Amino acid sequence: MKTFVLLALVAACSAAVFKVPATQSGSLRAKLISEGTYPQFLATQHAARIEQLNSGSQPFLDYFDDFYLGNITLGTPPQPATIVLDTGSSNLWVIDAACNSQACNGYPDSGYKKQKFDTTKSSTFTKETRKFSIQYGSGSCNGYLGTDTITFGGLTIKSQEFGVATHLAEVFGYQPVDGILGLGWPALAVDKVVPPMQNVLPQLDAPLFTVWLDRKLTISQGGSGGLITYGAVDTTNCDSQITYVPLTAKTYWQFALDGFSVGTFSENKKDQVISDTGTSWLGAPNTVVSGIVKATKATFDWTNELYTVDCSTMQTQPDLVFTIGGTKYNVKSVEYILDLQLGGGKCALAVFSMGNGGFGPSWILGDTFIRQYCNIYDIGNARIGFANAHHSF
Repeated sequence: MKTFVLLALVAACSAAVFKVPATQSGSLRAKLISEGTYPQFLATQHAARIEQLNSGSQPFLDYFDDFYLGNITLGTPPQPATIVLDTGSSNLWVIDAACNSQACNGYPDSGYKKQKFDTTKSSTFTKETRKFSIQYGSGSCNGYLGTDTITFGGLTIKSQEFGVATHLAEVFGYQPVDGILGLGWPALAVDKVVPPMQNVLPQLDAPLFTVWLDRKLTISQGGSGGLITYGAVDTTNCDSQITYVPLTAKTYWQFALDGFSVGTFSENKKDQVISDTGTSWLGAPNTVVSGIVKATKATFDWTNELYTVDCSTMQTQPDLVFTIGGTKYNVKSVEYILDLQLGGGKCALAVFSMGNGGFGPSWILGDTFIRQYCNIYDIGNARIGFANAHHSF
């Protein structure tokens, strides 16, 4: 599963601009590492991925890290749910109250009890005969489709089609979420469902939204996480100078990457890349990951299956430099080196290898990139913009 989510505590509206504060849950991986259960968790996920590959599916990998959580309501009267706001997918789904598996209820040691949607208690819910099934990197969810009233960030859709999940992969039981709300394009949606973002466009001043993610001293911290602004550019947390590039596909938020460098390593091959709020780290081709590892002198931690460097180098490692539309974007090492409480003075290198099998994007610019640069998702002009993000440190 992808792992980006925004929690709407209070929605402040001005005309048709809606600003929603974000809350960060902290890193699931850091939690499992501190409990000594991460290797067993990884073994379970490996088994699930083998099953996916045997079925002919090749999903993006999921790295189970910090979540940005968002509240929505569904039905009449409204029922709350905490969901992932994810630019890397396009469907909305929540958990059926009739599902009583451990994954649907939430594992006791996760510290989170799932908020499930009771369709029988909503006077405006309509059940469809169509089924749905979605495969994510760490597992699948499936159930049936229906329509009802939903609200998020002060916005209301009277008749939104969405999935009601009757079965979830085990990984969902560990995570403090009740579903996913996709912010991708309609062509990416399973079962040709119209994504909620498309349905709210008439309510907005401008057909776009801005994501600003705050920076944390340690990735295990929760609390305030940033802001998502519907209908306008966030001029408080983002620089006024925005550089836009056109999308190369209307599925993911996909565009062209002209080149990349770190230290003495560089690669000028043009690749396809996506901006994905639902991925915590940076996904890159194998050759690039090798270049980053060499430049940072990282070593592989076989137990936790990640690259590590000394935490003392968190602010002194070389910048990751992305060239997009002729402009260079530097990502500081404070963003791509994360303190997951590994012990021994070691911190994690927040990159992973992409294996796209010759199709789809070669890179994922996840939260590591988005914390450094506000991302402006311009639906009306089919483009994406980048502006320097403001942080307190």
